[in-house]
Amino acid sequence: MVYRVLLVLALVVVLTSPRAFAADVRVAIVTDRGEIEVVLDPVRAPITVKNFLSFVDAKFYDGGTFFRAIPGFVIQGGNKPHESNADKPIVLEPPIKTGIRNTDGAISMARTNDPDSAVSEFFICDGDQARLDGGMNDPGYAAFGHVLKGMEIVRLIARLPAQNQMLVAPVKIVRIYREP
Repeated sequence: MVYRVLLVLALVVVLTSPRAFAADVRVAIVTDRGEIEVVLDPVRAPITVKNFLSFVDAKFYDGGTFFRAIPGFVIQGGNKPHESNADKPIVLEPPIKTGIRNTDGAISMARTNDPDSAVSEFFICDGDQARLDGGMNDPGYAAFGHVLKGMEIVRLIARLPAQNQMLVAPVKIVRIYREP
C-alpha cells in the first residue's frame, strides 16, 4: 500500500511539473564539415533559448561561421557581421540557476566580461568545462542545451589549424534550423 501511494505521488509530481509538458527543441547546425544536432532546454533556460531561436528563425546564422576553436575547450560561432544595434543583449541565465552545466557537448552563449552581454554568438564545449559554470564571483556562461549527434564534427572543428584561437579557415555555417 505504501508503495502505491509513493508511486501515485511520484506520478503526480512528474505529470504536474512544467518539464512533463514542455518539449525540448531540436536544432540542426549544418556546416560545410558536417551536421551537428542540438537539443535546447526552453524550460530551464527560457530567455536564452528564446533569444537563440529568434536568430535561428530569422535565418541570421545562415552563412555565418565557426571562427574560433580551442581543442579540448570550445568552438565558437555566429554571424557577427549581421548583428545590428537593434540586437540587444540578454540577461544571463547562469548555470547555478538553470542547472544546465557546461559539460562536453553543451551549447552556451558567448559574452564579454559583462555577464549580461550575450547577443548572438554561441559556443559548443569540447570536453567538460566546469570553470564556465561560474563560482562565487563569476556567474559563468549560459548553457542552454547540448549536442545529441555530431560531436565528431565539433571535435574536428576544434582541431583545425588556428592562430591565436582563430581558425585559419573558418568553418561555414550553411544554415541552422529547427527540426520537426
